[in-house]
Amino acid sequence: MVEQFETAEGASQGATRLAALRDAMQSEGLDGFMVPRADAHQGEYVADADARLRWLTGFSGSAGQAVVTADHAAVFADGRYRVQVREEVDLNHFTPVDFPATRPEGWLRDALTEGGRVGFDPWLHTHREISDLRDALEDANISFLPVNNLVDRIWDDRPSPPVGQVRLHDEAIAGASAAEKRDRIAAQLRAEGQAAAVITLADSLSWLLNIRGTDLPHNPVVLGFAIIAADGSVQLFSDPAKFSDEIRSALGKAIAIHHPESFAAALANLEGPVRVDPGSAPEAVFDILDEQGTAVIEARDPAIMPKARKNEAEIAGMRDAHLTDGAVMARFLAWLDARAPGGLTEIDIVQKLAELRRAAGALDSSFDTISAVGGHAALPHYRVSADSNAELQAGRVLLVDSGGQYDNGTTDITRTMAVGDVGHAAREAFTLVLKGMIAVSRLRFPKGVAGRDIDPVARAPLWTAGLDFDHGTGHGVGAALCVHEGPMRISRISEIPLEPGMILSNEPGYYREGAFGIRIENLLLVTEADSPDGREMLGFETLNFTPIDRRMILREMLSEAEREWLDSYHAQVLEKIGPRVDEQTRIWLEGATAPL
Repeated sequence: MVEQFETAEGASQGATRLAALRDAMQSEGLDGFMVPRADAHQGEYVADADARLRWLTGFSGSAGQAVVTADHAAVFADGRYRVQVREEVDLNHFTPVDFPATRPEGWLRDALTEGGRVGFDPWLHTHREISDLRDALEDANISFLPVNNLVDRIWDDRPSPPVGQVRLHDEAIAGASAAEKRDRIAAQLRAEGQAAAVITLADSLSWLLNIRGTDLPHNPVVLGFAIIAADGSVQLFSDPAKFSDEIRSALGKAIAIHHPESFAAALANLEGPVRVDPGSAPEAVFDILDEQGTAVIEARDPAIMPKARKNEAEIAGMRDAHLTDGAVMARFLAWLDARAPGGLTEIDIVQKLAELRRAAGALDSSFDTISAVGGHAALPHYRVSADSNAELQAGRVLLVDSGGQYDNGTTDITRTMAVGDVGHAAREAFTLVLKGMIAVSRLRFPKGVAGRDIDPVARAPLWTAGLDFDHGTGHGVGAALCVHEGPMRISRISEIPLEPGMILSNEPGYYREGAFGIRIENLLLVTEADSPDGREMLGFETLNFTPIDRRMILREMLSEAEREWLDSYHAQVLEKIGPRVDEQTRIWLEGATAPL
């Protein structure tokens, strides 16, 4: 569990690297080239070998894209990164562009007024993305051409791909064997008349085969591709060096392991119809199948929904992992209250949490810990570096968003704390955010409701005050897998109906640039709920048990029902976490969970 605090060095090299990229574009007869954040598996985290956007521009956010022409170089970033991207890139050569207010297709239409040829690596862009771009710019005489990656051509010291060792995920925690999962997917393929399905998402592959890996920081996945046939057999394309003889034996003869370099040839030999997800599979997969005349069925990755709907064993593991992590958070907050400000820095916070989680048995943190003081907290995805490391000074807000990867579950929690007297404005914003978080936590809703329907519930108190935040209210969470898991989420654009067994975050926020940031986050399990008239209703079960800083709350702004919810929640925190901590931490916990 190692957190990194180095400063991205791409910004200082941006001009030189951009010039080299433009030379490569010219040699290929291209008027533009796209450099996405994504790798071939479309995951949130990428290996150093795939960090092309960071290498070229210096931008280290988890989502974004650069589009380069002969005269312009845009770096697209959404609301989470609008401040960060301007701090990380060389503004003399790269222009930050707000996404989705401006999309690449609109920017290209303006940048290439006379049409042109735009190159892209077909392994790094999904079929849907490229299809949408081609459709949007067909009338502008702009064509999109698959090419070998130009960044790789000029990246002389590019790191080697990771070869993290694979481990088995305990069947008792998974709740089903890999054979049972394969049989379930195969039965679906046969029922829908499909000969095989292509799986390119690393978490789908890892879930399906009950394996975990160390190829990426924080996400315990095995990088690779898979083809599952209608008889349940699997061709797995991942570096064979990752698999010990013990792992190979456990996987069985129905799973053949091949080097990733043979994936394209295997695709070319498939007989259709082949199921491929246009929203996650690379354009290259579709190109290969199309060249062979293989029938393709465009449909969602068949592992996505079974993975999203956790079974009872996975739910039990997640509950237990959150109790373990709740004890970690109680120890951390007690330690913080005894010392802050006391010369502590943002990095001290990250390191203390890592130490406590490691001692509790965590294998890794579940993402780069966000430890943000004052104005840094106004950056939703701030990442502390040795250069940015700030001290905890009295009168500042401290936002800590962190989580752990345990054998039995993945945790994620955000708490915003007062360091001394933070003033009325911060407390008012905190209370508005808390009201939205409580509203979602208490919600019951009809079956069929999607994340977009719930998102306004979290925002309503802020909207009433003329405020808002520029990220979704919640993301899906994997069970001992990726902390950000699709397809469900709570956001304005999510149309996936919520179902029992899904786990999502509930994390409204508010960010005042240069001053403070507020976010309060718990994870929620979707459960069935009672209805007096027999309707099919759903609700949420809270998984995190960590005190919410009562010093930040303006009590008079909460309704009686909201105060009752908070007092009841804090009573559960004390009941569940109190027996798991030392006496000194329990004494602190009793004070932190006292009724309002």
